[in-house]
Amino acid sequence: MSTRPIRILGVDPGLGATGWGVIEVTGARLQFRACGTIATGTDLSLARRLAYIHRELSDLIAEHAPQEGAVEETFVNRDPRSALKLGQARGVALAALALAGLNVAEYAANLVKKTVVGVGHAEKQQVGMMVKMLLPASDARTADAADALAVAICHAQHRAARLRGAA
Repeated sequence: MSTRPIRILGVDPGLGATGWGVIEVTGARLQFRACGTIATGTDLSLARRLAYIHRELSDLIAEHAPQEGAVEETFVNRDPRSALKLGQARGVALAALALAGLNVAEYAANLVKKTVVGVGHAEKQQVGMMVKMLLPASDARTADAADALAVAICHAQHRAARLRGAA
């Protein structure tokens, strides 16, 4: 069985800042490709902010040509208004990936942290440090970008387990 590289786009959705990260997986080997943050201005309407996130993600998909996508599930917020806005940003991210024809997986934040750090309630700083250890070439400048890379890593690990189980 030959092992072809698979490129994964991980997304950590947010209305103000959506993190994204692209990795390539060959067997068990992870390789950093790119990462960043899509920041929307509070001076824009909600509709324009969501459209901007969609447009940027669509451009990133065209540029990096991932075969699969992974999105972090919405963390339940005490403020229903904030949770709704986050859910809308997440919906736009899911739609952008699906409209590009990618298979999209979703992962709870605790599973992402447990997969990458080994602890489901790890701090953002710990996630960032482990991402740097697993992807030494990564240059995440924001916690959102590091979190998106963690989502991609989580997908790579769980994807491999699913493939082993199916074989």
